[in-house]
Amino acid sequence: MSKEFVMSLMGELQFFLRLQIKQGPEGTFVHQDKYTKDILKKFDMGDSKPMTTPMSTNTALDADEDGEAVDQREFRGMIGLLLYLTATRPDIQFEVCLCACYQDSPRTSHRQAVKRIFRYLKFTPELGLWYSSGSSLSLRGFSDADHAGCRIDRKSTSSTCQFLGTILVSWSSRKQASVSLSTTEAECIAAASCCSQLLWMKATLRDFGLSFERIPLLVDSTSTISVAKNPVLHSRTKHIDVRFHFLRDHYEKGDIDLVHVVTENQLADIFTKPLEFSAFARLRVVSCAEMKRSRWVCYVTLTWLGIGWSQVEGVDNALIKGEIERQWTALIALLV
Repeated sequence: MSKEFVMSLMGELQFFLRLQIKQGPEGTFVHQDKYTKDILKKFDMGDSKPMTTPMSTNTALDADEDGEAVDQREFRGMIGLLLYLTATRPDIQFEVCLCACYQDSPRTSHRQAVKRIFRYLKFTPELGLWYSSGSSLSLRGFSDADHAGCRIDRKSTSSTCQFLGTILVSWSSRKQASVSLSTTEAECIAAASCCSQLLWMKATLRDFGLSFERIPLLVDSTSTISVAKNPVLHSRTKHIDVRFHFLRDHYEKGDIDLVHVVTENQLADIFTKPLEFSAFARLRVVSCAEMKRSRWVCYVTLTWLGIGWSQVEGVDNALIKGEIERQWTALIALLV
């Protein structure tokens, strides 16, 4: 590039667009610790009481038309800053997107929900994404859905996440465009969305010389898997035939392989609804790393991913444990 453009050497990349980057031979850690503390200070939340989760499981946000209106400009500013933070904090993706739905007419209840997210960030300001250089290049996806989760229009929430080896490279949490009449339909829509993303990633990675046969797509709904694999069209599934025909078509072509995973090990569940602390902390390990006491103590993605994959047929538990131990040893050597 230096032959085509005027360039100056400024050393190793450490800070870019408010992203803090730590590079080493074993991988790269990306976080927004300074940005997080700056926005806490901006909204006078620096001395607030920390919370262990970004949203309570009892929280049920709605339009709250009888509630007291709050400053729309301030509320939108909060949401905008939090949305940028989700670039390295997938653990707050669902909660921020849920609060963003009420920017047109924010109420006190909505602002309290946003402040709860800030109080969670006070508890975990140094989480980020760890990209291991020793990760394998196997592609896999997870999809989940929260049926009729929206209190306003009863639309479901789709959540998907895609991994390249042990690296979380893509994730989403969005409300579905139409009302699902059953859990199976909601799960089919989420699985179809995840399948589309996996196919796009497969085509993109092909340009880099990488090829994949059957990409595992992990779903915790056995009915969705049965419908996608069964060539018989039942009367109960005619209304969702486009979605499951899309899944079935790519399953039969060998592009994807629908695999069942128990709900406790469904990694995409963190993007569908508020979770209680133990489940939330367990799923958060998938993507986040934490920095403490001037040292880097990282939660390796495989640590929890290994637990999930230990339930899947054909996975060697010994290999998983060995990979976890190898990555952990490498991280400690790099970051102490």
